[in-house]
Amino acid sequence: MKRLQEINRDAESMQTIAELTEAFEGIASMRISQIKNQVLKAQEFFHELWHIYTQLRVDNLFRLGRDEGDTAQIDKELYIVITAEGSFSGDIDERLIAYMLTQYDPDKQDIIVIGHHGALQLTQSGISFKKYFKLPVSDQNVNVLPLIKEVQQYKKSYVYYQTYVSLMVQDVKRIDLVTAVQEQGAASGKSEEAISEANYIFEPSTASVVNHLERSMLNIMLGEVIFESKLAQYASRFRAMSSAHKKSDETMNDLQWLYNRAKRQQKDERLKEVVNGLRKARVS
Repeated sequence: MKRLQEINRDAESMQTIAELTEAFEGIASMRISQIKNQVLKAQEFFHELWHIYTQLRVDNLFRLGRDEGDTAQIDKELYIVITAEGSFSGDIDERLIAYMLTQYDPDKQDIIVIGHHGALQLTQSGISFKKYFKLPVSDQNVNVLPLIKEVQQYKKSYVYYQTYVSLMVQDVKRIDLVTAVQEQGAASGKSEEAISEANYIFEPSTASVVNHLERSMLNIMLGEVIFESKLAQYASRFRAMSSAHKKSDETMNDLQWLYNRAKRQQKDERLKEVVNGLRKARVS
């Protein structure tokens, strides 16, 4: 009797796990769709800014929106590592941190971590980092201004993040931030409209407008990278929850089979007891 109750209790627990993993799977799928739309909108806005920017700048240098005369204050490279806030994103954060550490030299690079999970892994590995930012909870209107201020202090910045290949495949990637901005701008094509000081008035100055555009595009690029990382994290979570849901369903079916078998055995034993009782009654 006790065995039957234990199996039934285990089956009910596994059914609860199956329902929870199915719910997490559905949430991850919904988030994936929302972020994809957000990234597309951000790219369209970036291209509009780039068309204006290319007509105003006087050279091909991208100065990260620094004010005139400002230069990098820190003679090191900055590594920005974007990870998940929690640990439900599978093994992709471990892969990302391992990839970054193969290229990390504490004398040449500083690390800024986005996401609690990555900060925890670096701490456990004994790797120090300059700053830690929480991964934005919202999937829109992400504020990256504090991050831009950090980027402007360094001569070069690289971003390590997760990329979305497909729903079941995610990878890790490193980009040079300035190069990524320029490549995305080049892919947007050229604008036919001529914008210059001859037909527009820029306040307080053309240089200030150019700097503002650079900061805006840098804002969009960092936002896109964070969205891309979150997209991969949700996909990794979807994959992990799908696997857990499948295993819990299989385990629940096995437990249900064991329960039915134990119940039949219990009935058979009772039937045997009844039959043996009747036989003893006849003999007496």
